[in-house]
Amino acid sequence: MAEPTATEAKPTRAYVIHPDLASRTQRREPEHALAEAVALAHALPGIEIVGDEVARLRKPDPGRLFGKGKLAEIGTRLEASEVDLVLIDGPVSPVQQRNLEKDWGVKLLDRTGLILEIFADRARTREGVLQVELAALSYQRTRLVRAWTHLERQRGGLGFVGGPGETQIEADRRAIDEQMTRLRRQLERVVKTRTLHRAARAKVPYPIVALVGYTNAGKSTLFNRLTGAEVLAKDMLFATLDPTMRAIRLPGAGGGQGRKIILSDTVGFISDLPTELVAAFRATLEEVLEADLILHVRDISHPETEEQAADVAEILESLGVDEDVALIEVWNKIDALSADTRAALRRTDQRTEGIQAVSALTGEGLDDLVAAIDAHLSEALDEPKTAATVTLPFSDGRRRAWLHEAGVVQREESGEGGLTLHLLWTERQKAGFEAL
Repeated sequence: MAEPTATEAKPTRAYVIHPDLASRTQRREPEHALAEAVALAHALPGIEIVGDEVARLRKPDPGRLFGKGKLAEIGTRLEASEVDLVLIDGPVSPVQQRNLEKDWGVKLLDRTGLILEIFADRARTREGVLQVELAALSYQRTRLVRAWTHLERQRGGLGFVGGPGETQIEADRRAIDEQMTRLRRQLERVVKTRTLHRAARAKVPYPIVALVGYTNAGKSTLFNRLTGAEVLAKDMLFATLDPTMRAIRLPGAGGGQGRKIILSDTVGFISDLPTELVAAFRATLEEVLEADLILHVRDISHPETEEQAADVAEILESLGVDEDVALIEVWNKIDALSADTRAALRRTDQRTEGIQAVSALTGEGLDDLVAAIDAHLSEALDEPKTAATVTLPFSDGRRRAWLHEAGVVQREESGEGGLTLHLLWTERQKAGFEAL
């Protein structure tokens, strides 16, 4: 008898469409926007892209987004390619989604739905899962019209004399609201834990440096290069979602040890990031709000690097990041450029304050970046050091170890009453010591 063989699930055949309005106000070229949408689709597992196109529209149809001619034209291509899923790179109203699915006989996702699907697939920590679930429910709540073709009211009482009750949509919306309330309570507990961790780090006198940037700009690769960590780094949109933090020590002058910092890797941004996700991930992105220095990592080899930088700036502003927070633009992926262009960028960063051209992949320019981080922190924190003397009993090994770890001990003497430590520290380090 033949042995049973495992069969792999058949991949979902997907078709990507970027609607391009004639009166569009987008910063992006439609071809580049389509390429990003295709990259987003590739980030979902089990998806096979069988086609993509830019659909030019004079005016979006309120009921079906596309006009009759374009609707039939696309429908013919979808049928010929045996498409199961259509991805629309833009907003699609619930009514448009229902009508298009009915006309084309396929499942349809708009840009927000696609990004939510990717986040749901990638979230690993408890907090990440809760945040994605909350964002997904917030998104679904507005699209309940798709779930019900019958809108009759439920009868009140026993159905004999009772008046009309609530509609099915109202009941469903109420159930979603209750689930969202439960998720928010669970998320509040997780956020409290994160707040406690942040308070514990506040006692440690180390500045926080946060990596931000457009998705796939190379943040995780740079994070791994600087810290020696093994955070997932792939040529893929939203390869990592959950924030990662590592303590590292910068090299000091003359080859010695310099200041210690906490480096934080955050979720990547993207144009038209769903508002539901911005709200849900606000707790995660609070690490950016607490940062003493922000490293804005840019893929300088991307044809629309300026537009991507503008999108990141808008999201940082919406999060409430202060304008006076020190920021370094890290022009990453110079290894993907020609030798002449690379040399020109390296000359530019030497002449321009707040810009560092690097390759996180090859390590080129990282020594200059580390030196710039140290210089910016010294300037941003503006922390003069003062001399002090502290006497500790021999039994107080914990506080003695803390002072040595902070690198503030200049000299140590042993006496009858204990250890006398001569220190050179900042107000921040003094406050951290006193908080122990």
